[in-house]
Amino acid sequence: MPDSPFTALAAPSPASGKRQSATARKRAMLIVALVAANLLCNIVANACFKQSVVGHGWQHLLLWQVLGNIAGLLSVITLTLLLRSVPLHVAYPVTTGLAVIGVQVLAARAIFGESIDLRQWLGTLLIVGGIFLIGGQRG
Repeated sequence: MPDSPFTALAAPSPASGKRQSATARKRAMLIVALVAANLLCNIVANACFKQSVVGHGWQHLLLWQVLGNIAGLLSVITLTLLLRSVPLHVAYPVTTGLAVIGVQVLAARAIFGESIDLRQWLGTLLIVGGIFLIGGQRG
């Protein structure tokens, strides 16, 4: 099992051959796809939860809550699948950190027009730095 999701992206040793290289590329692509799917599902879930309280009436609330919970379930499934290839101590902080950034930038700012001040942007940069520290190779 690799030390990080980025370890899977590293080139195989010359002795490993083309077959192993193709397998490593497929595995790396799967990891990237699962992280992206997890991020998308997290953003959609949180946007749905916000939308559920913006409208009026219990039907509006229920619809958006159900959609948010479906997206949340899909995010848990993608994380579970990701854990087949990436250790928990790497997968969870990376996916959670990316979700925080995605929700802040895409859902809060772009979709709902919420203002994000300089202090919050600096916090976002710290999260990005933390993701690189956690997800980077040991050595």
